[in-house]
Formats: sequence, C-alpha cells, structure tokens
Amino acid sequence: MTDRPARWTRASIYPDMWADPADDPRNSGGPSPDGELATLQDFLTNYRMTLRMKCEGLDAEQLARRSVPPSTMSLFGLLRHLAEVERDWRNWINDDDPLPKLYGERDADFDGVVAEQAEVDAAYADLAREQAATDAALAEHPDLGEPLGREGIAVRELMVHRIEEYARHCGHADLLRECIDGRVGQ
Repeated sequence: MTDRPARWTRASIYPDMWADPADDPRNSGGPSPDGELATLQDFLTNYRMTLRMKCEGLDAEQLARRSVPPSTMSLFGLLRHLAEVERDWRNWINDDDPLPKLYGERDADFDGVVAEQAEVDAAYADLAREQAATDAALAEHPDLGEPLGREGIAVRELMVHRIEEYARHCGHADLLRECIDGRVGQ
C-alpha cells in the first residue's frame, strides 16, 4: 500500500504529457518569433506560463505542501521565490540602492509559506507585479549587448539567466506537482 498518488494526465494523444498539444496554451501554432530578443522573450513567457500551469487547480494547502524533509520547497514557495528573484534582477540593472526583499532574509520566501488562500493570492499578485516591473525596466534596453548596472551585466545574459531560473524551477514544480496529485509534467 502506498500513499503516493497515481500518475494522471489530461492528454489523450500522448499519455506522458500534461495536455494534448492542441490544448496547450504555450503552443501558439504560428511561426516562431523573429529575432533573438523576441525568441528569448517567448521562452521566458512560456516558462512563466508553465509554472502557473503547474500550480493551477490546487488549493492553498496543496500549494504550501513541502517536498521532502529537510527541504522547505513547495509550489507556493516557488511563486514567492520567483517574485523575489524578479525583484533582485532589477537590482542588477540599475545603479540605485537595492530594493528591499519582499519576504525577508535568506529562504524566507520558502520558510514563511503558510497554507492560507489570502497569502497565495498575495504571492500571485507579487509575482505578476515583479515580472511586469522587471519586463518594463528591461524594455528600456532593447540592445542585448548593452551592459547594465554596477556589474555591467549584458541584457542578453540577464535574459538567459531569467529563462534558466524559470526552467530549473519548472523542473522542481514538475516533481512537486506529481507528489501532490500524480499529474505529470510536460
């Protein structure tokens, strides 16, 4: 006897996928973006959407459920962490004093998670706000080779790092979601 949920999927064509390709909101069906910046933005958009898909349909308790001890990782914590990271990236691209942390010191984004719907709603709002603010700040710098901030980080490097951060955490989200209700990743 096991308490592990059975694997499941909504897909009917490819049973190892999250959804059928025609039902996947990440599949535009149109041509690929034209140009390097548009391609990077498309990848970032799709990974952001993937994270939201991994969280959809879960209640506050499920979102706050920790992976395995001693880890404090949860889907809710990932939402908060990525909001924190978006804010931190803005610190990299300007010369002003750093913006304060959203949730407190190191690992507070994960450690401070509580299974309350109002907190979940606030985390989604924080993430959307921080993503929009970082997107707006970078939109002022369309030259991918332009160095930004005190460290002179190129826009291209920042964009690739953002994609990498979301991609890595979408992998975590795959495993977390499968542990919660058996839904497989894609």
